[in-house]
Amino acid sequence: MATMKDVAKEAGVAVGTVSKVINNIPVKPETKVLVEEAIKKLKYEPNVYARGLKINKTNTVAVILPTIWHPFFSELAYNIEKCLREVGMKMILCNSEKNQQSEIEYISMAKQNKMDGIIAITYSNIDEYVSEKIPFVSIDRYFSKDITYISSDNFQGGKLAAEKLIEAGCKNIAYIGRGSKIDNATRKRKEGFISYCTENNINYSICELLGSANEFEILLDEFIEENFKEKIKIDGVFAVTDRHALDFIKRLENINVNVPKDVQVIGFDGSRSFSQDEFKISTIRQPVELMAKKSVEALINIIEDKPLEKKVILPINFIKGYTTK
Repeated sequence: MATMKDVAKEAGVAVGTVSKVINNIPVKPETKVLVEEAIKKLKYEPNVYARGLKINKTNTVAVILPTIWHPFFSELAYNIEKCLREVGMKMILCNSEKNQQSEIEYISMAKQNKMDGIIAITYSNIDEYVSEKIPFVSIDRYFSKDITYISSDNFQGGKLAAEKLIEAGCKNIAYIGRGSKIDNATRKRKEGFISYCTENNINYSICELLGSANEFEILLDEFIEENFKEKIKIDGVFAVTDRHALDFIKRLENINVNVPKDVQVIGFDGSRSFSQDEFKISTIRQPVELMAKKSVEALINIIEDKPLEKKVILPINFIKGYTTK
């Protein structure tokens, strides 16, 4: 395997000159051509990581996600990686499985200059490990410190979901969802839903739990028993995510309640399993591609110490599927 010394010998220059060319430090044009030709001839591959330790930059970014077993997170990761690649950076994916210790370890790696920055969706209590000294962009999560934050307009999404249910002819509507005990932007979906109902004197119900999945399952079973088994009391439902919406639809099917004939349902995320996938359920679509782009742009601005917006809220839109009339 060729070394930097081999390249220097082939090009007839000093090792330091080769290093300058590799690190994009200006040299004479003719010298740069000689070095690049030698690199190509010898098939020399620079040690990016070792070089990064010297110049305090590795062109790698950690992307922390709760799980990749979720269409929204998978689509987001795909688009972040695409945006990073366009600017010559690489992504290290941290599938944290909502494990606080795993997230702390990745933040620690960034502190040790083994990565240039972090883009994260995290619902763990890691505030004390995040500081302004670490290039860090948060998606859908507030931090107590001055951390850059990217989110879709969750509040407007909740309002739009309620509005679309009413436009579709629903009279009594409900919000269902389980959330993290750590404050985050997804809570605004419920707030927007309630805001629209209150402003327009619409009857609404809330089935929500901030906590364990098992506790929410019990709560949801009780909610369905009370509102759908003997008599359908609610004819429109807004679910906090598409996954919650799909689970709810299956539960209704099990008790012979038809969607959308008896109950109309709207989810939130608008995720796709693959690029050509079609949206099936009615949903509030998050601008995933734009969220990825803005996250990468913000992180680069932090790394390069450029001015940036600390809070970026992106527009959502409604996509009609088979679950609404």
